Amino acid sequence: MSNTTTPAQYILILIDMVESQDCTRKSLLAGTTLAKSGISGIGARINDEDFNKLVANAQALTGDPALGLKLGMRLHLSAHAILGQAFMTCRDLAQVMDLLLKYHHLLASRLQLELETIGEQCVLTLVSTPSDVSVEFGYELLYGAFINTLRGLLNAPDLCLRMELPYPEPAHSSFYYETLGKEVYFNCVRGRILFHRDQLDTPVPSSNPVLRNLYEAECARLLADLEEESSVAEQTLRLLRKLEGQYPQMPQIANMLNLSPRTYRRRLDEEQQSFQQLLDQVRVEHATRYLQNTRLSLSSIAYKIGFSDPSNFRRAYLKWTGMTPGEIRRG
Repeated sequence: MSNTTTPAQYILILIDMVESQDCTRKSLLAGTTLAKSGISGIGARINDEDFNKLVANAQALTGDPALGLKLGMRLHLSAHAILGQAFMTCRDLAQVMDLLLKYHHLLASRLQLELETIGEQCVLTLVSTPSDVSVEFGYELLYGAFINTLRGLLNAPDLCLRMELPYPEPAHSSFYYETLGKEVYFNCVRGRILFHRDQLDTPVPSSNPVLRNLYEAECARLLADLEEESSVAEQTLRLLRKLEGQYPQMPQIANMLNLSPRTYRRRLDEEQQSFQQLLDQVRVEHATRYLQNTRLSLSSIAYKIGFSDPSNFRRAYLKWTGMTPGEIRRG
């Protein structure tokens, strides 16, 4: 079972949302490890297998295409536990973004974010989705949570940022504009949130420098505990996803995890994994995202994931997934 996890508070909010629509908790928890124990069995975090199954159950039970966005808009500061409290102690939005980039794995282990300044714009890019949920649900959840958290944090209920989404405009797009604001754009090359760099100076009304240091220290401790609990395979996947397009060789990855190549191989053997399997898994993830969410040519995608010849990429992708790149691109 994967060691990737999500805060339990997110699940408790989802359960409350679904039950308010007259759906039974038993149906929602079916197929998860919580089916027998109930919510009393939920700890501080929930593994991604349970999270994905709960989301699938909730979507089937409610039939609500905007469920991800509605859940995201319910995730306020207190839902983010210690990191939400740390956000509240920051001096300004710049410090908030710094904490988010350092500790976003506390919110979702598989979430990958990058922030860069391009001219006058700050660009927050979603490198990988929070979990193995649908692309749309993942983006709706993240964008809803992001804007809702900032509005509460900065006491700015009308805050509107430019939000770009790498998929076609859905039938319920009016709800995007209603909740996220008018600056929502579909069919973009990548999922990004953009705002003027001057907004980084926006003060946080609840700022408290002394408490900030204490909360950040606790975030660092929790993140270290979370990463220590992860298997070597999961740590490898996390690194490879973060180093998209670079794909270091096995000895380099071992060194980055402070292990000798021999110890690294032994640990993977104990977990019934191999470096090549993990590398191929990440390359499939990246290739599939490029195929589904960009207009890049096949040769460009092949090059990005380490193939010099598109035909070799086609054969490898067919072997990995049982489908051709063209079939994936056509939906």
